[in-house]
Amino acid sequence: MRHNQIDYNSRLLLMGSCFADSIGSKLRDYQFQALKNPFGVLFHPLAIEKCLTRAINKTHYQVSDLKYHNSLYLSLEAHSQFNCTDSEQVLLELNKALDITRDQLIDCSHLIVTLGTSWVYRFIETDMIVANCHKIPQKKFLKELLSVEEIQNSLQSIMALVKDVNPTCKFIFTTSPIRHIKDGYSENSRSKAHLIAATHSVINQFKDAFYFPAYELMMDELRDYRFYQRDMVHPSEQAIDYIWDKFRECWLSDEAQKLYKEVQDLLKGMSHRPFNPESTQHQAFLQQLKEKGEVLLQKIPHLKI
Repeated sequence: MRHNQIDYNSRLLLMGSCFADSIGSKLRDYQFQALKNPFGVLFHPLAIEKCLTRAINKTHYQVSDLKYHNSLYLSLEAHSQFNCTDSEQVLLELNKALDITRDQLIDCSHLIVTLGTSWVYRFIETDMIVANCHKIPQKKFLKELLSVEEIQNSLQSIMALVKDVNPTCKFIFTTSPIRHIKDGYSENSRSKAHLIAATHSVINQFKDAFYFPAYELMMDELRDYRFYQRDMVHPSEQAIDYIWDKFRECWLSDEAQKLYKEVQDLLKGMSHRPFNPESTQHQAFLQQLKEKGEVLLQKIPHLKI
């Protein structure tokens, strides 16, 4: 793929599962203009759609949107990272997330969405599908499996919402390589199959929507358990690096690849710990790093070193 690629001028928004955090961290580490999971980890497309709808429509959260559980105020639309004993603080952080998401979307070159599961939980009290159960008793929820059509409709709604404020945005969809084993092995397979089928149905209809096979790389190329963490579910750092390299090779432009290498070398040099910080050799090394940084800053004005 040699079109619609990412470079250091690109503005990126990543939303979705834990894997969106992993790839977003890589992009941020290497100084790309990326905002990752402003609402925290969101596992399914309806949760992402709801947050984007709020952000685009500037529908700020009110106290009435919050739940109070275990001495904490929380939003069933967002991750538990926002939970707090002070409702005003929760609202402040949630609405800040809305604002920065909208700002990023308006100028966004790429929206990267990582879908984790088709299984969702409906809060019986309000008959609404939630993003996170926040350890509220399970009896208060109904568990459901989203159909391929429901996922497809949600992804199309996400694209329509974003295009309304940013017609040139490109969409990269991916399925998280993290298996949701707590749902059951068969249930996880059904869940991932629904996500993959729906996503491919959508990208086949739009020229500016693409698919990156993170799940498939994990399942087919990294099949050995040495590529997993101790829980045998989450990818190891080695696996994440491998999938990141594939993403980088596929999606970074030739010029961005060159600059990425320069940024990588600069960061590696900056992390070097000398035996003697006062030595002439080390001072010369620091001067070389400074000069490299100044040259890179001319090519990447937002570089932070």
